[in-house]
Amino acid sequence: MSVEIQYVVVRDGVEKMTFASKKEADAYDKMLDLADNLGEWLKMSPLDIEDDTIETLSFYLAEHKDSLSQLLRGGSLASIKSTEENKKSEKKVKVAIDNAA
Repeated sequence: MSVEIQYVVVRDGVEKMTFASKKEADAYDKMLDLADNLGEWLKMSPLDIEDDTIETLSFYLAEHKDSLSQLLRGGSLASIKSTEENKKSEKKVKVAIDNAA
């Protein structure tokens, strides 16, 4: 018999995601907080956007906050793309290493 510790992110009584590490759970919870704040901010805009679209857009922006931050600081789209490609390849390597272990 083994004992596993799981960290569960719960929002409004709904289980959103389960993680093996507290660090990952905290990062996801923080991203959800950012998505909520972005959603409220988008609702204040004069644009006529449906709630589903606002939720999807705010979640996307929160997931890609580093790229968005670079763009807002005047970074080029090309530099953002290369950064995202590097992150994807690093993630693939990490998954391959984790699967091999």
